[in-house]
Amino acid sequence: MKSSFNHVQFNIDPANVGFYRDLFGFLGWTTIWEDTTEGYIGVGDGHGSLWFMGGANDSVNDHDGPGLNHLGIGTETQEQVDETVAYLRARNVELLYGTPCHRPEYAGEDGVYYSAMFESPDKILLEVVYTGSKEG
Repeated sequence: MKSSFNHVQFNIDPANVGFYRDLFGFLGWTTIWEDTTEGYIGVGDGHGSLWFMGGANDSVNDHDGPGLNHLGIGTETQEQVDETVAYLRARNVELLYGTPCHRPEYAGEDGVYYSAMFESPDKILLEVVYTGSKEG
């Protein structure tokens, strides 16, 4: 059998749909479906999709507990991580864990792992990351 990634659903406060539409639009994803009445949006990158669905209850995910820790979104260059950082800072989104920064422990000898981590308004931990060869 051959399988592949298809989709992930996140339950959110419907008031936050715009955050995800704007962020993933900035990151180059396509809106597949949006329903402002019900408060949900689906975005895709051509390989799979992410769905942000209104109607979450009041429980909060502990990033270090069982379940999803974070969602990593890859970029093609290190500069695109920095562009995303500027986008986030312009919207007063706090960067977490001393990012943006290089993480050599994940890069390998000749590689780069450069990322920025932040939370969505629904406390979903997100990482925008460049992994690849050292540039220039």
